[in-house]
Amino acid sequence: MLLQSVRALAADWDLHVVLAEDGPLVVACRAAGAQVEVLPFPVLRKGILHPAGIVRLAGRVVAGLASGRWLARVRRADAVYVNTLTVPLWLLLARLAGVPAVCHVHEAEESLPAVLRRSLALPLRLACLVVANSQAARAVLVRSDPRLEGRIRVLHNGVPGPTRAPTPLRDRVTGDLRLLLVGRLSWRKGTDVAVEALDRLTRRGLAARLTLAGDAFAGYEPFVRGLRERVGALGLAGRVHFTGFVPDVWRLHEEADVVLVPSRCEPFGNVAVEAMLAGRPVVAAAAQGLPEIVRDGVTGLLVPAGDAEALAAAVERLAEDWSLAGRLAADGRRWAGDRFAVERYAQRLRDLVAVLVAPDDDLLGVG
Repeated sequence: MLLQSVRALAADWDLHVVLAEDGPLVVACRAAGAQVEVLPFPVLRKGILHPAGIVRLAGRVVAGLASGRWLARVRRADAVYVNTLTVPLWLLLARLAGVPAVCHVHEAEESLPAVLRRSLALPLRLACLVVANSQAARAVLVRSDPRLEGRIRVLHNGVPGPTRAPTPLRDRVTGDLRLLLVGRLSWRKGTDVAVEALDRLTRRGLAARLTLAGDAFAGYEPFVRGLRERVGALGLAGRVHFTGFVPDVWRLHEEADVVLVPSRCEPFGNVAVEAMLAGRPVVAAAAQGLPEIVRDGVTGLLVPAGDAEALAAAVERLAEDWSLAGRLAADGRRWAGDRFAVERYAQRLRDLVAVLVAPDDDLLGVG
């Protein structure tokens, strides 16, 4: 979503983007019309949420503040747009420099201990405006710090659709039912739930196969090993395909019959919107922001998060009533194309940020 925000803001302002590290986003942001600078700064990761990690983080912050490099960069801007809750330093710098700031929150970490949730939300008091990507994310922020309630605005993500018209859904299912899950291989994304659901389907005699498209973050290797071992133990090795990261998700959708989004934690759910835009029926978990995207029985089917039996039953329902699958796919595509249009997102974001900065001013974006 950082790139979508850069494109939106660069259309109206002289946008300078600061990134913590070099990578593909540097080139993409420049192509979107922004000036880009790589200036290493601390980013909150789960790995530092312990005493030793917090001490190391504090040391980096103190050293960086002493150098003055970050603060000098902020002072050259007329407003600061912070793209994530995990870089709170920039909100502090903006306050020290007397520069108005907005923080765009894409996280909803309600599973964290209350003291950690409050600590994560505390820097948002330094922002003039907080933008949450869903009502669910907003609710988590308000529960973490009720004082934020009046300054939070909800803006659903804008999700680009396929570059060409989607391939129509099959008229009927012949051979295997092709299931697809796009996303990081992790407990949060419910990858294991999808595998367990596939096992239930095959035991009931429904021929199906599952494509898992995505890699795992560093540190999640034990989960992936356990997942592969579970696939083998269930006798599903020939029915589960691990693709790794695939840049062209639209090709995967064209080959799929049903898209699964069984996330246990999902502040928004871009992958659900992408499936709808591709014209595929979606079965999603009713977790966090997903019910704001998938309207049960209207644009997709919702099941309880973490419930492999319910996920399997929903897929079986579609397989037995393929006309329902077609209707959900068609209605979902129309709904997503209107509600989550990139143009709509861009204009709304510009309107929100315009409260802080005049059209001819400079804007500093941090991702």
